[in-house]
Amino acid sequence: MHLGSPLSVKKARVEIIPLIDVMFFLLAAFMMVTLTMNRLRTLQMDLPSAVAPKSSEKPDIMEIVIEREGDLKVGGKLLPFSELTGRVEAKVASNTNYPFYLKPDFQTSHGNVLRVLDTIKAAGGNKVSMAIDVTGADRK
Repeated sequence: MHLGSPLSVKKARVEIIPLIDVMFFLLAAFMMVTLTMNRLRTLQMDLPSAVAPKSSEKPDIMEIVIEREGDLKVGGKLLPFSELTGRVEAKVASNTNYPFYLKPDFQTSHGNVLRVLDTIKAAGGNKVSMAIDVTGADRK
C-alpha cells in the first residue's frame, strides 16, 4: 500500500528566459570581440598634395556674337555673314571637333540664330554651344 506524504513533490523545470538572456549576452560579447580583432595592414606611403593647375591659356574656341539686328562679331570684330562659312570651314579643316560658341542678343530674331546655326552645320561644324543672357531679358 502506498501512502501519500504530507510534503508535496516538486518537479524540476528548466526556465528558458534566463537562458535566452545568457545567450544574448554571449552573442553581444562575441560580436564585440570579433570587431576589435580586425588588424589593419597598411603600407606607409607619402602621397603628393593636390595642386590646382594654373592655366593662362584660353581654349581655342570661336565665339560668335549675334547682335540685335543680325550682325555678327567674331573675336570682337564685325564679320560679314558671307565670310562666316569660310572661317568655319578653315577651323573645321584643322580640327573636326572644333567648338563654336554662340552668344545671341536677347532681342535678336530666332531666324538670325538659326541662320548662323545652319551655316555652321553646312560648313562641317558639329560642336556648337549657346549662351543665353537671362539678365538682358529683365532690361525691357
